[in-house]
Amino acid sequence: MILAAGAGQRVGAGANKVLLPLGELPVLAWSVRDALALDGVRRVLVVVRPGELDVVAAALAPYLGEAEVGMVEGGPTRHASEWNALVALRPEIEGGQLDVVAIHDGARPLAGRQLFSATIAAARELGGAIPCVRLSGLLALDGRELPAELDGVQTPQAFRAAELLAAYSRAEADGFDGTDTATCWARYTDLPVAAVASTPANLKITFPEDLDLALRLG
Repeated sequence: MILAAGAGQRVGAGANKVLLPLGELPVLAWSVRDALALDGVRRVLVVVRPGELDVVAAALAPYLGEAEVGMVEGGPTRHASEWNALVALRPEIEGGQLDVVAIHDGARPLAGRQLFSATIAAARELGGAIPCVRLSGLLALDGRELPAELDGVQTPQAFRAAELLAAYSRAEADGFDGTDTATCWARYTDLPVAAVASTPANLKITFPEDLDLALRLG
């Protein structure tokens, strides 16, 4: 599941930031191609903003070759977008065709196949997994230096499919809206979430200068 339904206002492009060019590919195409190349991946589902199904499909088509990706419209929040995608995947999850679901931000083009594979493997073994990178030099709003052992959480996050669907079904019934997938998982399951080592190179395109940085890192 690759999320591409965000507003992306801070990048200042006047359009969906995941469709901006990053080298020879749109930002979104980097993650989509990496996901399609993974061993054992049954389906790649892109979650888009309402009304953008055709424009996203057209932007990705030149870079997919004979591969196909599914698309579903997202909701007003990240959690709602994830729920819409899980509803689309429900028949395959309940039928046992999907054992793990990975959720990735389309605005993180440099995650790479190795991080995808490591996160999915950890989720298959333990239940859930999230990429983490050590943060340093952070200050609180009042100027205090924060503990050096703080980690930043990235994507792709991955979770056992049946348990994830059950968690989001309970959240839907409760009206709960989490900030990321791991938040809902922690609230509604007792299974652990493993930390998978990542790097700062797995940056999220947020500001205009991030495109230049990503191009140099990529």
